Amino acid sequence: MTIYIALLRGINVGGKNIIKMANLRQALESIGLCGVKTYIQSGNVLFKSNEEEEVLRKKIENQIEDVFGFSVKVVLRRAQDLEMIIENCPFSKEAISEAEASSKVESLYVSLLTHAPSEEKIECLNDYRNENDDYIIKGREVFLLFRNSIRNSKLANNLHRLDVPYTVRNWKTINKLMLLAKDMEK
Repeated sequence: MTIYIALLRGINVGGKNIIKMANLRQALESIGLCGVKTYIQSGNVLFKSNEEEEVLRKKIENQIEDVFGFSVKVVLRRAQDLEMIIENCPFSKEAISEAEASSKVESLYVSLLTHAPSEEKIECLNDYRNENDDYIIKGREVFLLFRNSIRNSKLANNLHRLDVPYTVRNWKTINKLMLLAKDMEK
């Protein structure tokens, strides 16, 4: 069975789209996902399945809407995909350290997309690249480096211009999810 990580967009944020993780686990187990585990309240779910990514994504989105009564975009990655994201981070350790030293907060994030954006849409983001906010797109991932903070970043606030469903996670969360996926392999 393949180990997948489902990343839900926009749940448990600002008092909206509230889902208790125990209820989410139960809802996903009821559609046949195996070994369902959650990590923190922001919608990170690990599970095993033999189904294909696109089928699973639609199945999970439909189940969440049926059970919880609202629509949520879901981005899926296999455990080996997360491993490749971590191994292929395009920003140097020095650049990340400098950004974190200047901002005093988490500086490296990854926007995970359901599919790769078009070149035309990628060009729309160039207007938001500056000395404080930088990005590099690799396939279905947008690596984001914030030298101030993600909170007031025009780049972060304009990722929707890629016109692709997405969700954003910080680098620590990506690494933790990889560790949890490795534990599921045992």
